[in-house]
Amino acid sequence: MNAAHWLKNNTLDSLSIEDVNEVTSMVSTQDDEFNQLREQRRLALQKQLEQQAAQQADAEVKAQEAQIASQNLDAAMKTLLSPEARSRLSAISLATPERSQMIKQTIFQLHADGKLKAIMNDEQLKQLLLSQSKSRRSASIRRI
Repeated sequence: MNAAHWLKNNTLDSLSIEDVNEVTSMVSTQDDEFNQLREQRRLALQKQLEQQAAQQADAEVKAQEAQIASQNLDAAMKTLLSPEARSRLSAISLATPERSQMIKQTIFQLHADGKLKAIMNDEQLKQLLLSQSKSRRSASIRRI
């Protein structure tokens, strides 16, 4: 029985010291339960905030690593491509950044494998682009 219900069923005039102590005890118990629930909720919110902060920090670290990798790839392109080829790749990057990134990674991999020994000129880049676009077209699905 809670304190409000008890008080509703009894008149104030008929209260004894024991009754007052009992009501006080009921109120105290309810306050303790309320404080316990409040503390549980506070701890849950704190844990949630800590998890969100950790996720955000991880995302920032990954974004920074991706940016550094992209900058390193761009720096490598300056030494692996002729000015004309860099200009062509820059134009592709403006139109389709994902494709440009894929091409840069392919060029870097060719260099790492030792298949690209000299600076890649514009004609060689065109050939690479043609070979990649042929493979992309063959994978497309046509409707009849």
